[in-house]
Amino acid sequence: MREPIYLSKEGRLKLEAELKKLKYQDRPIIVAEIKRSRELGDLSENAEYHAAKEAQKRLEAKIAELEDKISRIRTLDIEKIPSDKVYLFAKVLVKDLEDNDEIEYTIAPADEADVDNDIISVKSPIGAALLGKEEGDIVEVDVPAGLIKYKILKISRD
Repeated sequence: MREPIYLSKEGRLKLEAELKKLKYQDRPIIVAEIKRSRELGDLSENAEYHAAKEAQKRLEAKIAELEDKISRIRTLDIEKIPSDKVYLFAKVLVKDLEDNDEIEYTIAPADEADVDNDIISVKSPIGAALLGKEEGDIVEVDVPAGLIKYKILKISRD
């Protein structure tokens, strides 16, 4: 059995919108391009035709990938996830015990991670280390830059 993918409702809607765009906007454009380039004559030497067919292969592969992902999605009701420990979609305020900086991470599935906005994957070293911990816990995280020690100051779901 294939592994389920856990996403928020928003994450699921985002993937469904991307799939819809690929199928109903991008696909017809490529089909029209193939038709147009086919009318130019000899297909064996028609670079436009071959480029369009290659683009079609990539598009169809992406569509198949998204359809597979969507079929495995399990949507989580964020309201029902306990907030006493770090679980998916928790906002976790931590203090770096070395430099006393505070940072707030949101723990998300890999497909919803956005490192630039401190939304980290549950599978990342920091996300995995925080998972299941409580307020007040000290967490040691082995990252490529070395060992980081965090103290969990607050867990929320807002």
